[in-house]
Amino acid sequence: MTATRTETDSLGTIEIPADRYWGPQTERARRLFRIGQDRFLPGVIRAQGLQKWCAAEANRRLGELPDDIAAAIKAAAAEVEFGTRDADFPLPIWQTGSGTQTNMNANEVIANRANEMLGQPLGSRAPVHPNDHVNRGQSSNDSFPTVMHLAAIEAMERDLKPGLAALRASLETRAAAWAGIVKVGRTHMMDAVPVTLGGEFATWARQVANGRHRVRDTMPRMRLLPQGGTAAGTGLNRHPDFDRLFCEIASERAGTRVSPNPDKSEGMAAHDAFVELHGALNTIAVSLMKIANDIRLLGSGPRAGIAELVIPADGLSSSIMPGKTNPTQAEALTMVCARVMGNQTTVTIAGSQGHLELNVYKPVILHAVLESCVLLGQAARSFAVNLVDLLEPNTARIADNLAKSLMLVTALNPHIGYDRAVQVAKLALAEDLTLRDAAARLGFVTPEDFDRWVRPEAMLHPGGGA
Repeated sequence: MTATRTETDSLGTIEIPADRYWGPQTERARRLFRIGQDRFLPGVIRAQGLQKWCAAEANRRLGELPDDIAAAIKAAAAEVEFGTRDADFPLPIWQTGSGTQTNMNANEVIANRANEMLGQPLGSRAPVHPNDHVNRGQSSNDSFPTVMHLAAIEAMERDLKPGLAALRASLETRAAAWAGIVKVGRTHMMDAVPVTLGGEFATWARQVANGRHRVRDTMPRMRLLPQGGTAAGTGLNRHPDFDRLFCEIASERAGTRVSPNPDKSEGMAAHDAFVELHGALNTIAVSLMKIANDIRLLGSGPRAGIAELVIPADGLSSSIMPGKTNPTQAEALTMVCARVMGNQTTVTIAGSQGHLELNVYKPVILHAVLESCVLLGQAARSFAVNLVDLLEPNTARIADNLAKSLMLVTALNPHIGYDRAVQVAKLALAEDLTLRDAAARLGFVTPEDFDRWVRPEAMLHPGGGA
């Protein structure tokens, strides 16, 4: 049997595992919400610690908390912020939609640990009280969405931005190195006029760059914190300067600028900033899906596919086909993209459920946004390092495909007209001739003129086929 201790709050008495720092509210929620296995990512717990540390320091400076109480709260909150207390946050994301249980989880863990530091037993609720002191001047309704913003900003800075930056750099390196490799372009999945291999990679690099810009454009709204709105956006029971001072302290401690939301209710009753942010994440997922699919199409083969790119061997293989190399990184990335697209639906629906003064889908919004940030950032980096950086062009196959391309006939349009060019292409296909031979047989173009007019490298810019 697990040893327990008895704690008592305003709702009664309950037994809690003796070695855990949470209190009655958390224990009741732990028993009540036995739903799934999903837990908040560690970034949420870190943000909880950060929020409580900043709140305690703001209240200390404003004279709302005695120095000794504030110091104990800050010391305990720092342990939460830096990962020492992760095991004391057992609740699933499937809980009250305001995040009240997770906010109270933080209040109770920090109060118990602070009291322990002050020489009192767990469960004493004195001299540090979870509501009166740790939650001073706060409500779950403004504190949890503040945690949402802080955690999302951290996930973007720690995972998303570096991952996208790595992928963009990798693609740009390939674009520059392969700018001179002329190849068959493809539209409608069919052969088209020439492009360069470098140009294809430059297109993908631009998609990633645009995605980073889209995320950046959401930051002014993400940096506005609703802290100080308390229960319904009015600021009841907090010091008039608490919101301003909290954001100054949070900006310094987190190393990223945040400001008070001038309309606290907007950041509590609605989460449009998160819907906007995830819209940018969804667009990135769409871009990365295309990039990964394009690369695995161009690398298909190695003998019966397009095979213009050589997919690197990654040490993995088929369980039955010896030596088979699969585009595993592309498959992992596209699965991540599918997950993010699903999260887009979740965030869209959840964001629309802001009824009157409070949106009560906060935990699932936060979980979906953080998951998308982390997955996209990590998958983009993995794709860059383990696939794009190791790709090689199959120059022989590229040259052969280009030489056989019937769409080079497009360069003849200005000289013999579209209809005659069609006849040349059809004859070449039907009788397995080169375009040069087909044009000569039909009497439309001399071999010498064909060689002057049909030059793939000249077809890469306006007027190049003339």
